[in-house]
Amino acid sequence: MQTYSQPRLASSAIVERDGRFLLVKRMNPPAADLYAFPGGRAEPGETPAETAIRELLEETGILGSNPRLFEEVELLPEEGVAGSHFLLSVFRLDADTETVVRADSDAAEAGWFLPEEIYALPVPPSVRACVERLAKAPETHA
Repeated sequence: MQTYSQPRLASSAIVERDGRFLLVKRMNPPAADLYAFPGGRAEPGETPAETAIRELLEETGILGSNPRLFEEVELLPEEGVAGSHFLLSVFRLDADTETVVRADSDAAEAGWFLPEEIYALPVPPSVRACVERLAKAPETHA
């Protein structure tokens, strides 16, 4: 039986505009060179929702609001990558529709992608699973 270290807390942000989802291309491990929702490790004292909002702003320049928990995923350690065991809280966030996205922090690229485009990109399995759920049951806005 394999044992794992205590997972580190992390959050990511799902932001949608006109059927497209915001993804960043990661520069650093874990998930280097993969496209994923903006996100990262929690800072001391931060709630998971605060982490998602901060990471979205740091990586894309977009200020998110109204966080709604979409799912929680345990990301098991990558072989040979220390500190890669995470409990990831994934939030849907609202965002200003006028803000132009920019890649910043540890994001090499940032852009808006349709679900069918995301399926063709190198993405972590957790992102693919979220996009499949989102495509089947999009959130309705009042």
